[in-house]
Amino acid sequence: MTAAQTTVLGPGSDLPQIFELAQQLRVDSVRASTTAGSGHPTSSLSAADLMAVLMARHLRYDWDAPDNPAGDHLIFSKGHASPLLYAMFKAAGAVSDDELMTTYRRFGHRLQGHPTPVLPWVDVATGSLGQGIAYGVGIALAGRELERQPYRVWVLCGDSETAEGSVWEALDKAGHHRLANFTAVIDVNRLGQSGPTELEWDTAAYARRFEAFGCRAIVIDGHDLQAIDRALTTAADGQAPTVIVARTVKGHGVSEVADKEGWHGKALPEDMADRAVAELGGIRHLRVRGPQPPAATPSPAPAAGPVELPRFDVGDKVATRVAFGGALAALGARPDVVALDAEVGNSTHAQDFEKAHPERYFQTYIAEQQMIADAVGMAVRGYRPYATTFAAFLTRAHDFIRMASVSQISMALCGTHSGVEIGADGPSQMGLEDLAMMRAIRGSTVLYPSDATSAAALTATMADLDGISYLRTTRGAYPVLYRSDETFPVGGSKTLRHSTHDQVTLLGAGVTLHECLAAAEHLASDGIQARVIDLYSIKPIDTDALARAAQDTGALVVVEDHHPEGGIGEAVLSALAATGDHPAFTHLADTGLPGSGTTDELLDAAGISHTHIAQAARALLQR
Repeated sequence: MTAAQTTVLGPGSDLPQIFELAQQLRVDSVRASTTAGSGHPTSSLSAADLMAVLMARHLRYDWDAPDNPAGDHLIFSKGHASPLLYAMFKAAGAVSDDELMTTYRRFGHRLQGHPTPVLPWVDVATGSLGQGIAYGVGIALAGRELERQPYRVWVLCGDSETAEGSVWEALDKAGHHRLANFTAVIDVNRLGQSGPTELEWDTAAYARRFEAFGCRAIVIDGHDLQAIDRALTTAADGQAPTVIVARTVKGHGVSEVADKEGWHGKALPEDMADRAVAELGGIRHLRVRGPQPPAATPSPAPAAGPVELPRFDVGDKVATRVAFGGALAALGARPDVVALDAEVGNSTHAQDFEKAHPERYFQTYIAEQQMIADAVGMAVRGYRPYATTFAAFLTRAHDFIRMASVSQISMALCGTHSGVEIGADGPSQMGLEDLAMMRAIRGSTVLYPSDATSAAALTATMADLDGISYLRTTRGAYPVLYRSDETFPVGGSKTLRHSTHDQVTLLGAGVTLHECLAAAEHLASDGIQARVIDLYSIKPIDTDALARAAQDTGALVVVEDHHPEGGIGEAVLSALAATGDHPAFTHLADTGLPGSGTTDELLDAAGISHTHIAQAARALLQR
């Protein structure tokens, strides 16, 4: 076939035609990576037959309307095989040969080294291995339980990444939910980045593991087009979540690199690429129009009801986690809001949502990575997920949160039981790193309410924020400080105590705000006037209020129930650095290794109780 010829393959294409398509995908994977000077051609060559059959006969997708609600979803969990994915896009006519050959992996262009949703045919960013398969489960769950649409989810997964625990969290949930609309295709090409994989070509061992998690396993030769077609047909029968275990050869079709170590992530030199293209039969320009999506299931959007947030009386003692749960349940009046729990809903109060809206409440059990992946999958489908667990345990899912920001996902997270304030449970349960973690996420919003009124208001606010928002709540009950009609704009703060003669400013959030208020009373008895500011918005922070406090008082004491690195203190200093203000400054934070004890004992031992705050303010003024 010459470069000038163009043939269109339809859903009825025979296997010899699909073989030609697979060879085209291989040729274009080699060409694109060689012209870019980098990439993963051998990882693409192994899966080309699998994707050619899928694309021509089974992927029900309208390339001109990627937002079709009934269209299937294809996720490359092995995102490094992007040459293959982009070659598929070319075969579909979605990108041109010129774009593939001149922009792949180049600065400022959309065909990036690993796929991202800057491309309309890509749901989620992948490349951090072990995540795409988890996102696929989330999307499949949304399709069956929320949208009631007939789409299928297909995930191409590498064999190396099955060493990641998140893969097994995902398959466990696929089996538990009996997600018959979910299929994972495992490209068992034996070779990883630095040598053979753990199981190499032991496909029987793979199958036993997948079946143990409640999935149907089908073992095939991943280069036998007829076997691939039969397996994909079975996978689409609507009977069970399916994992196709496909034995393949890394670099298949190019004899110089096939099943040879040392070629992972390396583009072929030009002379070798020319020989590879010739061996594969030369450049082709086949176009594929596979099966179209079925008719979408009619799903008129239910009307949103009024959101009546819980109201609290000033002075009542209410935990912010309780206010969060009540507000989340109220937000369920919006049909786009869904809640996800990691088996701690009775402590976080996310369970309040389950009682009010059980059809939109998802229990992921103690699988925080999959909880975030499910939330991402639901966000992809247009829902507003709230995922909640103890602040300490969200750190386990940090890579999923990081990649969600790359995918430009909007979702709300809530971490409860933060800091040493939680008391006797000890350090394993204390979220002391979460503010730093969440502040570092690109485009994130970080909120830390100090009372029930602000917690409820900020919970509602997160439903309309772009990007990833995080609400930090505390375990204990503390006095309500604000009336129910008070507003809490993101990026704002509240000054709870001030005078024209303030000598020092005490800044806190959560439990430490209450300690700051108590410290201000102690200081007042000594004739020292202290301004007290509630920094409920940590990112963005209220730079104007900080600058005024610095200029008016010249002395700031920041107090936080968090490690000093990356928390409120550094947020304050960063903001003041931008204003040019340089007040006297003291930072009180959790620096030691806490143990078990009462809240008061632990706050005092950490040096963040009201007595320590008052002492720090006096020492700062003496300086």
